[in-house]
Amino acid sequence: MTELIKAAVLTAVNKPLEIQEFPAPAPSTGGAVVTVAYAGICGTDIHLKSGNLPVPMPIVMGHEAVGTIAALDPALSTDINGAPLRVGDRVVWSNNIPCGRCHECLVLKERTLCKSRKIYGINRTSSDAPHLLGGMAGQIALEAGTAIIRIPDEVSFEEVIALGCAGPTALHGMLENLTIHPGDTVAVQGSGPVGLAAAIYAKQMGADQVILLGAPASRLELALEIGACDEVIDMGIYTDSAARLEKLRQMTAQERGADVVIECAGVPAAVAESLDLARPNGQVLVLGQYTDHGATPINPHYITKKQLKIFGSWGFAEAHYVKYVESLPQLRKRHDLGALLTVFALEDVNEAMDTVAAGQCTKAVLKP
Repeated sequence: MTELIKAAVLTAVNKPLEIQEFPAPAPSTGGAVVTVAYAGICGTDIHLKSGNLPVPMPIVMGHEAVGTIAALDPALSTDINGAPLRVGDRVVWSNNIPCGRCHECLVLKERTLCKSRKIYGINRTSSDAPHLLGGMAGQIALEAGTAIIRIPDEVSFEEVIALGCAGPTALHGMLENLTIHPGDTVAVQGSGPVGLAAAIYAKQMGADQVILLGAPASRLELALEIGACDEVIDMGIYTDSAARLEKLRQMTAQERGADVVIECAGVPAAVAESLDLARPNGQVLVLGQYTDHGATPINPHYITKKQLKIFGSWGFAEAHYVKYVESLPQLRKRHDLGALLTVFALEDVNEAMDTVAAGQCTKAVLKP
């Protein structure tokens, strides 16, 4: 009898996900089958369900997951770092496969901008075999070209999935664009996983003071508790941009503002506010605008008058995921990453999605 694997499937915009069953996959040429230990729910998943980013339906959702290799094709013998791969190994993988042939991949050398990227849980329909091409399932079929990475022995599944795709997303934007000096003040807008990752890596890169602006209060308290930031500005208390700007200035040397501002809120208005928060000649990284939430008014005079350096960053490529995994042994020593997690059963996926949408947890994960 063919083994059946459960998966959470989006069949229509703004409809509850359905638990469906698919035949257990066999590894394709150069591929692997992984038994999923945890699948993360990202803010992007909420946007996909709401129709903010068109996806083919039906689709097994989930573009961040970790697990154990259940089967390997003989053509696949090592991970992206050259380490041997065997059945039973604990692994994580980059969620996208760039084409490697286009202008963006070859000339710009920006694989994250490849327009033909295959992305697990985002543009891979479940209509056709192998069906299980998203992480919210008991198993996932990883295809040839996937950047599979063995998890270091000392790092748990929980610690890998805690920052999910937010970790490599933050690393891509920060390492490729920003210069953070010892003694700098970094302001991070947004206290979701991307904001927490940016705050954590800002400290790793040498920032002296990291200020996290966000809500709710419980999430800010957790950020302080695990050492993700030094100070917080609760947007539930400082409800307008002028009040937040005044509070931040009071926290910074000579009330100049932040040396670096990293927007991770995903709200267009936060981009305009980031220009106010930055000091003259400061740096601004727009990191949180992954799906289109519309336009926002910006006064370009502030950009020129303050001589700001403004950067944008989109997703991440394989190299950034490798750097993320390599950073985890050090991160786990300094931060209780597992404290970020709220665990749900796969069958409770819709409750989990609603919890994330309402901002009632920091990082929801599914345990198939």
